[in-house]
Amino acid sequence: MTDLHTDSAAYQDEALAIHARDVHFDWTDVPTEYIPGHPYATHFWNVMHLVLPEGERAMADVLGRALPEITDPRLQEELVGFIGQEETHASSHESFRVHLERNGFDIPKIMRMMEFLMDQVFGDHGLTGRAGDAWFKERLGIYAAAEHFTATVGEWLLDNKTFDEIGVDPTMLDLLRWHGAEEMEHRNVAYDVFQHIDGSYARRVRTAVLAAFGLLVLWLYISSWMYANDPTNSRRRMPWPLAFFLGVRRGLMPGVRFLFREIPQYLRPGFHPSQMGPIDKAVRYLAQSPAANGH
Repeated sequence: MTDLHTDSAAYQDEALAIHARDVHFDWTDVPTEYIPGHPYATHFWNVMHLVLPEGERAMADVLGRALPEITDPRLQEELVGFIGQEETHASSHESFRVHLERNGFDIPKIMRMMEFLMDQVFGDHGLTGRAGDAWFKERLGIYAAAEHFTATVGEWLLDNKTFDEIGVDPTMLDLLRWHGAEEMEHRNVAYDVFQHIDGSYARRVRTAVLAAFGLLVLWLYISSWMYANDPTNSRRRMPWPLAFFLGVRRGLMPGVRFLFREIPQYLRPGFHPSQMGPIDKAVRYLAQSPAANGH
């Protein structure tokens, strides 16, 4: 086990009480193309509704298994709050997934793929002893890296003004930004658990590359499949790579360079998520989020 970055001023400033918020989203009047005039960008963000419920539950399960090994009281408390937030994220995105299915989208096909990935690829495989311990630490590393990427995407969502300018549906925009703000709020936790349980730099490098390329392939595959099989979009579709390129230029989604820019940051010796900048914007958004405040 390695020591946490308790000497970091930024880390000390982020000693927040992490807890799951009671949020509710009403999708009744939300259009399936909630980024108006941009079907591919809509499906790019739909990946969150399809991938995250299974992924976040699997991550919460793995990190929950680490809880008995955590000896730091602050990290124990943060991990309990982290697990609660991830479960709320999963159920919130799942509710919109049901909305998509009711509107004719072939959601079960994607769900079968996600279940296969979570159970057959990232499951525990019944491993015990040294092999089981090594695979457990490998999964901790993968989820720690994935959480870094989702926290940076969360900050991107909070900073993005284009969504306000083009009139993204306000309920969906609140979901995306509420989720992004909580990803920033708990950005230290998965990394600190990985460092506490293992902390191997070689494993950090290996799992960061795996998480980055895995997320990229999964995101592009699912978004392009949803775009090509959208039953509500009868307009002639431009090729998805072009739609992706134009969407990035328009500021509707982060590009591939965004992901690859974060890998060197994450792999920098001495890195800690709390060094990535203040989280004041996340705290401010959570204080005014309609869903997080019962509106």
